[in-house]
Amino acid sequence: MTRVQNQPSENIPQQKSENPWVEAVKTIGLSAILAFGIRSFVAEARYIPSGSMLPTLQINDRLIIDKLSYKFKNPQRGDIVVFNPTETLEKQNFHDAFIKRVIGTPGDKVEVKGGRVYVNDQALREKYIEEEPHYNWGPVTVPSHSYLVLGDNRNNSYDSHYWGFVPTEKIIGRAAVRFWPMNRVGEVNPEPLYPSAK
Repeated sequence: MTRVQNQPSENIPQQKSENPWVEAVKTIGLSAILAFGIRSFVAEARYIPSGSMLPTLQINDRLIIDKLSYKFKNPQRGDIVVFNPTETLEKQNFHDAFIKRVIGTPGDKVEVKGGRVYVNDQALREKYIEEEPHYNWGPVTVPSHSYLVLGDNRNNSYDSHYWGFVPTEKIIGRAAVRFWPMNRVGEVNPEPLYPSAK
């Protein structure tokens, strides 16, 4: 019976086991880099701190913000976007991001009158707003590379009709998915909401 003998242990290269603390630091570091990369360029989580987007978004809703799609296409009317404060808002000491709905895209004429919003002289049929606006405003034309945004809670929203337009470079991304609370999980406004009134 042939027996296989092991080579002497000194001839076998020994793999050094790394200190578990070093392994943990490497793992945490890699995770942090990946998380930062995803948050910076792909998506991030946000919560809703105010009622300016009622009834569409409730206070404390948790959302995933898609930061990638606007690298390939422009924001569309009806999109709910998150953006950094404009220069006007920064001068008023606002530092946190805002969330509103895109109403006017570059070149659009927007007016609010008689409880309706008009874009290019056509009234929007808005099934998602809290109540019709109690103010008249405009008409204004949206500048190039800018957007006009309003909150769905029209009468309780600090939005473009107060402070102006959002430059493209201020837009962080689009509200894509609600992941909390559990009974309201799902895509944010998956269907078009802007048919022209007839």
